[in-house]
Amino acid sequence: MNFDDKSIDIPESLPMLPVRDIVVFPYMILPLYVGRESSIRAVEDALSKNRLIFLASQKEITEENPTQDTIYRTGTIAMIMRMRKLSDGRVKILIQGVSKGVITEFKQSEPHFDVKVEKIEEAAAAPSTAVEFEAMIRTAKERLEKIIALGKMLSPDILLVLDDVTEPGRLADLIASNLGLKVSDAQKVLETSDPKKRLDLVNEILANELEVLQMQARIRSTAKDEMSKSQREYFLREQMRAIKNELGESDSKSEEMDELRQRILNAEMPDKVQEEALKQFARLERMHPDASEASMVRTYLDWLSDLPWSKSTVDRLELDNAQKILDEDHYDLEKVKDRILEFLAVRKIKDKDMKGPILCFVGPPGVGKTSLGKSIARAMGREYFRVALGGVKDEAEIRGHRRTYVGAMPGKVIQALKQVKTNNPVMVLDEIDKLGSDFRGDPSAAMLEVLDPEQNSTFRDNYLNVDFDLSNVLFIATANVYENIPPALRDRMETIQISGYTVNDKVLIAKKHLVGRQMESNGINETQIEFTDEGLEYLIAHYTREAGLRNLEREVGSLCRKVAKRFVMGQQKNKVVINGETVVDLLGAPRFLRDERLKENQIGITTGLAWTQAGGEVLYVEALKMIGKGSLILTGQLGDVMKESATAAMSYARAHANELGIDPKWFDEYEVHIHLPAGAIPKDGPSAGVTMATTLISLMTGAPVRKDIAMTGEITLSGRVLPVGGIKEKALAALTHGINTVILPLANQKDVADIPDEFKQKLKFIFVENLDEVFALALDKKSKRVESTKGKKKTKEPSTTTTAA
Repeated sequence: MNFDDKSIDIPESLPMLPVRDIVVFPYMILPLYVGRESSIRAVEDALSKNRLIFLASQKEITEENPTQDTIYRTGTIAMIMRMRKLSDGRVKILIQGVSKGVITEFKQSEPHFDVKVEKIEEAAAAPSTAVEFEAMIRTAKERLEKIIALGKMLSPDILLVLDDVTEPGRLADLIASNLGLKVSDAQKVLETSDPKKRLDLVNEILANELEVLQMQARIRSTAKDEMSKSQREYFLREQMRAIKNELGESDSKSEEMDELRQRILNAEMPDKVQEEALKQFARLERMHPDASEASMVRTYLDWLSDLPWSKSTVDRLELDNAQKILDEDHYDLEKVKDRILEFLAVRKIKDKDMKGPILCFVGPPGVGKTSLGKSIARAMGREYFRVALGGVKDEAEIRGHRRTYVGAMPGKVIQALKQVKTNNPVMVLDEIDKLGSDFRGDPSAAMLEVLDPEQNSTFRDNYLNVDFDLSNVLFIATANVYENIPPALRDRMETIQISGYTVNDKVLIAKKHLVGRQMESNGINETQIEFTDEGLEYLIAHYTREAGLRNLEREVGSLCRKVAKRFVMGQQKNKVVINGETVVDLLGAPRFLRDERLKENQIGITTGLAWTQAGGEVLYVEALKMIGKGSLILTGQLGDVMKESATAAMSYARAHANELGIDPKWFDEYEVHIHLPAGAIPKDGPSAGVTMATTLISLMTGAPVRKDIAMTGEITLSGRVLPVGGIKEKALAALTHGINTVILPLANQKDVADIPDEFKQKLKFIFVENLDEVFALALDKKSKRVESTKGKKKTKEPSTTTTAA
C-alpha cells in the first residue's frame, strides 16, 4: 500500500532510528533488521502512536552507539508497515519512505532518540524547464539501460517502474535508491532539495558508473584475447596489466628488463661470459613472460649477475698480526701456521699471478681441522665458507646440473661463492675422505678440476656453462683417514698431518678455551667452580679416549651442569674444586681404565706400541706354548697384515733356530698361541712385527722380556726392522704408562723431532736395524742368555746413539 505524504499528518516530534550502510529515500519500501536496544524501543514507541518514525543514516558504519554528531541531520520520515520479532531478540520491520525531513532538535537520546523534525517540501518545477527536464529524464533512463546491459545487477522491474515516473525529483530518488551507492554519495542526493540539481547529480553518478563498467568490459575484452580459457590466474594478471595501461603507468616488464641488463653490465664479467649473458638476455626479451623457459633463463641470468666475477677482499698481509690470531685460536699446530705465514709472505712479495694453495689437513676427529679454516680466514681478512662433503654421492653436487633439468642448480662451489660475494674466500672442503660414489657419478673425480691449480682457473660448472676462475680461492680440505682419499685427489693437495693432542696439550687447551666456554654456557662463574690441573688430567685419562677435544669439552660441560644443579638445589654453598675425587663424585666411576704396567719381566709377554685415531696405545702381546705340531694360533681380532707379521716372525724363528739357541725339536713338539688383548677391538697394521717376534723368541728360549722397554717396528723375513708411523703418539703412550725406554726402527730417527722437547727429555730412544739388536736389548740376559750357535752370525751392537733427547 502507498501513502501520500500530503494526506499524512506529521507530528512535531518523532522517534528516530539510526540506520547504517543505507540511505532511505521517500517512496522506498524495504525491510530493516533492528537489533540495538535503543532502536527497538524507538520502533515500539512509533508503533504505539502513529507508526511514523524518522530514519537517519550514521556517518560511521561501525559505530554501535551513535551520538548527535555522528548522525546525518537530513533523513526520511517513514511509516512502519509491519513488524515481526525474531527468535534471536532482533526485530524485523517493513517500512516505506513518506517524505524527506531534517532534524531541528534532539529532544532526547535515552532510552531512544526522539527528535523534532521539519518536513522538506518538494520544490515545484517551472514550466519553462519542462523540455530540459524531459531531456535529463531520458538521459538518465538511457544510461541506466546501458548500465544494466553491461552487467550491473539491478531490480529487473526498475525500467518498467521508471517509465511511469515523470517527476524529475522522484525519478532521481528512485534511481539513487537502486544503484547501491555509498552512504556519503546517497546522502548528497537526499540532501539536494532542488529537483533539477538532484537529477543532475544522479546523471553524473550514472555517467561515472557507466564509465567504470565500460572500462571493466574493455579490460575483460583485452585480457580474453590473450589467454586460454582454463588459465584463470593468467586472466587476472592480464586484467591488472590492462588496468595499468589505462591508468598510463609504465610497463613493469620493460623496467625489469632494464634493471636486469644493468645488473649484467655492472657484474664486471669476463668478455666471453658477458657475451653469453647478453645473448641469453636477448632471448629472454623476446619471450612471453609467462613462458616456462622464460623463468629458467631469468634464473640463469640472476645467477650470472650475482656471482663475484671481479669482487675480492684485500688480504691482510701483516704477518705478526696473522701469527697472533692463529695463536689465539689454536694451541700448537706449528706446521699449519708456518704454511699460512709462508703464503702471506710470498703474497706480500709477489702480488700478481699468485695462486691460492690447496691444503689438506689430515688428523683424527676433534683436533681442530675445521675450526682452523675459520681461524685462517680471520687471520687473512677473507670470507669463510664450509662445504660439507660427507656422504655426497652425486657428481652434480660439485659440478652442478645441466639447465635442461627441472630445478637445476649450480654445484656447491659456485653456490658458496654466490653466498660469500667474493671470489677469494677460504673454502673448507670438510670430510673429503668421505665422498661416496654411485650410479650418478663420482664426485671425487669432479673435485679433481676444482683442486688442480693448473685447471681451476677455468672451472666450468654444468649449470653456468661458462668458465669461472677459482685460482684465487684458498681451498682447505679436511680428512680423518688419508688412505681413503683417492690417489689422484691426494696428488693435487699439499697434505699436513695434524696429530692428536698430548695430555699436557689438552690440559692447557681446556684451561685456555674449553673451561671458560662451558662455564659461560652453563651459567656459573669462578666463585662457584675451579678446575685444577690434577682434575683435568684425571678427567682426560679416565673419562675420555680420543685424540681431539670434543669428548673432553662434553665432560667439562657435564661437570659444570652438575655443579650448577647443586647450587640451585641448595646442596652446595662453597666453591667446588675439581680434582680427582670430585670428578668421580660428580661423574661416577671412571669409564676407561688403562692397562696396568707389567710388574716383572715375564716369558712370552712383550710391551708393544700401537697407533689409533684416539692417539697412541700400549699393546701387550702374549704367547703361550702347548703340546702340538708347530702350528700357530692367532686371536684378538687381528687383521690380515698383523697375521702376516706373526707368520713372518714364526718363519724367522724357524729359520734362525740354531743361532737363537732354540731346540730344533721344539717346533715338532709344541704349537704357539699368540693373543693381543683386548679381544673385542679390531687390530691391524705391520708395526707389531718386532713385538711379536720378541714374544715368540722369549717363549721359545725361556728368556723373559724386560718390562721397562716398549717397542714398535715392521719386520722382514731376513730380520730387518722397517719404519712405521705414529711415532709421536706411540712414544707419548709409553711415557703415560711409565715406560721410559722405547725401541724404534733406525729409519724413524727423523720422526723423533716431532715430539715436544719436554717429553723427549723424559724418554730414551734406541734405534735398531735388525731383530738381533732388538733381542739383545729386550730379552733379560741375566735370567736366560740368548747364545749364537757356532758363531755363524755376530749380533750387531745396537745404535746406542740411544737418543735421550
